[in-house]
Amino acid sequence: MPFIDVETNLPASQFPDEVVKKLCSTAASILGKPEDRVNVTVKAGLPMLMSGSMAPCVQLVISSIGVVGTAEQNKEHSAKLFQFLTKELGLSEDRILLRFYPLEAWQIGKKGTVMTFL
Repeated sequence: MPFIDVETNLPASQFPDEVVKKLCSTAASILGKPEDRVNVTVKAGLPMLMSGSMAPCVQLVISSIGVVGTAEQNKEHSAKLFQFLTKELGLSEDRILLRFYPLEAWQIGKKGTVMTFL
């Protein structure tokens, strides 16, 4: 159950439903998870400073069970996510940051229990 959290100073108008759904399907494909298990949250219009500049930028936090736990995995994910983000948002690579967090099944609550028991 991946979580993709987008934080950006870009306006919300750059994230219509179509773009959010495309990010969801792209992340599912990259992470090898079913699309209906991917959760995407977009926080747009934030005051953000990256590398000393307030220029348009985006940070993605990618959290998931079993697929973001090694440098090798994250290097592959990073290359593919950067390709998507530069194309869809028109940002250069130096205006994009990714943070990967591996999760354990007991850290995700769903249906009155945790994923360990589902």
